[in-house]
Amino acid sequence: MNKKISVSVAITVALIAMTVTFSITMIVAMQIFDNTVTSVNEKQSMYNKLAEIDKYVRANAYNAIDDVTLNDYIAYGYVLGINDKNAKYYTEKEYSDLLAVQNGKLLGIGVDLIKDATTGYGRVIRVYSGSPAAELGIEAGSYITRIGDTDTKNLTRDGMLTRLRGEDGTTVSITYLTRGTSEEKTLEVTHVGYTIPTVEYQTLNDTYGYIRITQFGSTTASELDYAVNQLTSSGVTALLFDLRDNEGGLLDSATECIDLLVGEGIIAYAEYSDGTREVLAESDATRVDLPMVCLVNGNTASSAELFAASLRDMAGARLVGTKTYGKGTIQAAPQRLSDGSAVSVTVARLLTGKEECFDGTGLTVDQEVQLAENTVLYDYALSEDAQVLRAVSVADTLTGVTTMEGNTSTGTQTGGDSSAAGGDTSAPGSESAGDAGASGDADSAGNGEDSSADSAAGEDASSSEEAE
Repeated sequence: MNKKISVSVAITVALIAMTVTFSITMIVAMQIFDNTVTSVNEKQSMYNKLAEIDKYVRANAYNAIDDVTLNDYIAYGYVLGINDKNAKYYTEKEYSDLLAVQNGKLLGIGVDLIKDATTGYGRVIRVYSGSPAAELGIEAGSYITRIGDTDTKNLTRDGMLTRLRGEDGTTVSITYLTRGTSEEKTLEVTHVGYTIPTVEYQTLNDTYGYIRITQFGSTTASELDYAVNQLTSSGVTALLFDLRDNEGGLLDSATECIDLLVGEGIIAYAEYSDGTREVLAESDATRVDLPMVCLVNGNTASSAELFAASLRDMAGARLVGTKTYGKGTIQAAPQRLSDGSAVSVTVARLLTGKEECFDGTGLTVDQEVQLAENTVLYDYALSEDAQVLRAVSVADTLTGVTTMEGNTSTGTQTGGDSSAAGGDTSAPGSESAGDAGASGDADSAGNGEDSSADSAAGEDASSSEEAE
């Protein structure tokens, strides 16, 4: 039996619904208003303070004020004050140079550098084949003492790399010392394009595959795939990945590399400020069925830490070396501002597939091995590198060649061990497939973190080992 609702009842229900809706709308509107007023008041307070400082300084300062420089430093200060150690502000020139390097318009000379702790000069740790530096006979182990008229003792590593860059066809003057000599040579180096591999590989003892990944760039996955295929085809029984001094790079590249090696599962999550989590990458069932060891150190950061953690969690890899840097955050690609400058901020925490975050803590190794005091890994051939030697011992255990007592506990070994890791006493080879690009910059404004490569371990984590 149908019941009819009287007009008065319908009107009453409608009025109640309208009242409830109005009340909810008013409450929400008041909250938005209160938040807006608070925000406006905070901003007004900030602008008033800047205006007060500016008024006083302009009225009393002896020195002339360059408004462009002043605005850049205000922006630097803002970014420094937001409690985000991986945020970065780029001046118009810095951002323009970043894009030029990424697009191959600014080129280096074909060397990797570190700031030598003993001499203060730029020490060449790698020279790329086909590069201007290689064509002129510059060798790894040389010291760049001057770039133009500037003594490199007065420059940071980034400062040296910046001064070595130039447009295709331009020249830069460098003065350098070959290792073991005291005679300086000065050369005019012309910038031309060359290939920068991010993956180097060789065999150790004709038994294990050694793969060094210097950074995670746009071609790293294809280079790694080629290297792994070459090594497995040659019959290696374990893979040793050297991630020391790898400060990260493109997150997408790192997850692609992980997917090549491990079985099915979630590789990484992004955790946002509201606590929500998003799956960033998953791997399929295809895997490399070999024991794995990862070499890491205090400069292993960001995407490289994710790589090492994922291989340990998803493929049973062992970590050898020293505790990693601990950069587990994701930065947005630099946002260009109206004046041509740019800013990048942290947008999420990076979690492993096990939903663990290594930000601020780093990864603890399974076998701790310190190099000798006042030395770096570039001081050693593979056959003399204590960390590589221990990685080989761990691989021996994983493959059943030998049993290493206390393999699961943390040990300590000092560098300088003269026993061989293999018949090859030279530094890693540079066989590689694929073009890693001619720009020589480890930074990227692309997806994921370290849009400044620099950044991670003292910059990004921007960031990454750079080549010039």
